[in-house]
Amino acid sequence: IKKVLLEMEDQKNSYEQKAKESLQKVLEEKMNAEQQLQSTQRSLALAEQKCEEWRSQYEALKEDWRTLGTQHRELESQLHVLQSKLQGADSRDLQMNQALRLLENEHQELQAKIERLQGDRDLCSSDTQDLQGLLQNQSIQLQEQGKLLTKKGQQIYYHKF
Repeated sequence: IKKVLLEMEDQKNSYEQKAKESLQKVLEEKMNAEQQLQSTQRSLALAEQKCEEWRSQYEALKEDWRTLGTQHRELESQLHVLQSKLQGADSRDLQMNQALRLLENEHQELQAKIERLQGDRDLCSSDTQDLQGLLQNQSIQLQEQGKLLTKKGQQIYYHKF
């Protein structure tokens, strides 16, 4: 019996030892699981924080995108207005160039007419001088003839009496 008791005692000790080892192993696994849980919770918290940062950046970028879209549309509108103004200015420039060419042609025609008129005036002036010279000569001749006639008239008058 003693031997059986000793064997039973050994078995009991062996079971207790195995139970302690199993319990120790379970406790270690529990501690490892708790550490992994804490590590995972920290990682989750960091991931949630990063997610919130990314969400915030995404919202900011979305707002920037809307603002840039609005600015882009405004700039396109301004570009269209400026292109219209440029087309108008080009049209006015073309009209002004045509008007300038017409005025230059008219100026050349007037300049040619002035030169012709100056030539005519010079001819007229020369003709006028010639006519004045002739008139003076005729006037002198008429005066001389008048004097002669007066003398002849006096002579005839004096001869009669």
